[in-house]
This record gives sequence, C-alpha cells and structure tokens, in this order.
Amino acid sequence: MPYLLAAPLILFMLAFYAMPVVAMLMRSVSDPTWTVANYATLPDDAVFLKTFANTFYTSLIVTLVSLLLGYPVAMALVRAPRWAPIILVLIMLPFWTSVLVRSYAWMVLLGRHGLFNEALIAAGMIDRPLRILNTPLATQIAMSHILLPYMILPIANALRQIDPSLLRAASGLGSPPWRTFLQVTLPLSMPGVAAGVLLVFVLALGFYITPAMVGGPREITISMLIAQRVDQLDWAYAATLSAVLLATALAIIGAFYRLPGVGNAFRMNAR
Repeated sequence: MPYLLAAPLILFMLAFYAMPVVAMLMRSVSDPTWTVANYATLPDDAVFLKTFANTFYTSLIVTLVSLLLGYPVAMALVRAPRWAPIILVLIMLPFWTSVLVRSYAWMVLLGRHGLFNEALIAAGMIDRPLRILNTPLATQIAMSHILLPYMILPIANALRQIDPSLLRAASGLGSPPWRTFLQVTLPLSMPGVAAGVLLVFVLALGFYITPAMVGGPREITISMLIAQRVDQLDWAYAATLSAVLLATALAIIGAFYRLPGVGNAFRMNAR
C-alpha cells in the first residue's frame, strides 16, 4: 500500500526529472558521436578551471558567512522561547518571496544609487558611490542572505536535541559559559553544523539566478557558464559541465554522509 500511494509521485519524478537528467548525461558522451573527448579536454580548459575554482571559492565564502551568522540565530531560536516565533518568522520570511525578487532587491540595495550608497553619502562617510553591484562581494552577500535559512534550521534542530541537564551540570561544576559552549554545546551540535554546511555548500554550487543578476561578468560560476553554452547551442559542452557539477555535488554529499551524526541530523529534520 505505501508503494501504491507513492506511485504517482515516483512516476512523475521518473518522467520529468530522472529521464531529462539521464538524457543530459548521455548527450555529454553521444553528441555528435560516442566519445569521452568532452571530458578529456576539461583538465586543459583554462576557462573551465577558472570557473570551477571561482564556483568553489564563492560557495566556500557563502557557507562560512552563513555559518557565522546562522549559529547565533539558531541559538537564539532555541534558547529564547519567548522570541522564538518572531525569530522563526524572520528566518522563514525569505521563503515567501521568490529568488528572482530577492535578487532584484539586492540590486536596488547595492547599486551605485542604491539605498546602501545613498545612506553612506548622506552620513558623510563617502564622497562618491562605491562599486558593489556586479562584483564578487555582491554575489556573496546576496547568496548568503538567500541560503541562510538552510544553515539555521539544521543547527537549531541539533541544539534542540541537547539535554539541558548537561549544560546545568557543567555550570554547576564551575564551568564558565564560554567553556560550556566550547566543550559541551559546540561538539554536540556538530552534526547539525555539518548538515547545514552540506546544504548551503551544495546549493551554492548550482546557484544561477543570483550570481547572474548581481555578480560581475568576469567572475562567472559553472551554472552561468552552462547557460552561456546553451545559448550558443553547444549542447555537448553544456551537458559535460552539468555532469561534472552533478558528480561533484554527489561526491560532496557522499563524503559528508560518512561523517558521524550527519545522516541522523537529516533524519531528525525529516521528522
């Protein structure tokens, strides 16, 4: 009975997701003829290597920023029950707006005549507008804002699983708050941290809309390079890049799932 109930969804995913992905992977080795030459040329492709490195660097920065900002928010969500509903609404608020609208909002904020530059000029801190939009910094800021909830929720879930009596015991034994955090809270929350890092990093690898809108034309990501190749009707190269990106994401997911407690963190989130 469970399989029969899930059959419509399984058929839908096979028809509209699995089959297109397989067709894309096949095109990377069958267009125009059956060959692996498309993959063999990648190690010597300077554009691919630079784009791949830039994608990893951007994803790493976004993940670190999301972790630094998300961990304190997750602790506030768990430790402040009175403010938890308001904090949760603020966390979930970005999900109520599309990524496209949020990217446009960051364009308005970070433009040469945007709110950020106008505020700095009005405060007398700068004489002329700063160039923030269409830079790697703009991409990192916008992506961190969009992906921040994916970091906060797994960490909050892990913090919620910590037995409060452990913290009281550490405090009763004379441990100051900062030592209790370093030796009790932080180690026990690492599965949630790893789960959040995995989610944010993998999602950042394949981001397209935000880097294309607020990023610069020189610092492109793999998703932007794939879109350019599709516009040029170079389907074989685009399929090859897509396959490499998919394989990289799957390899990272497999590596993280081997870390202690990460799989349990995802299963607890599913509940």
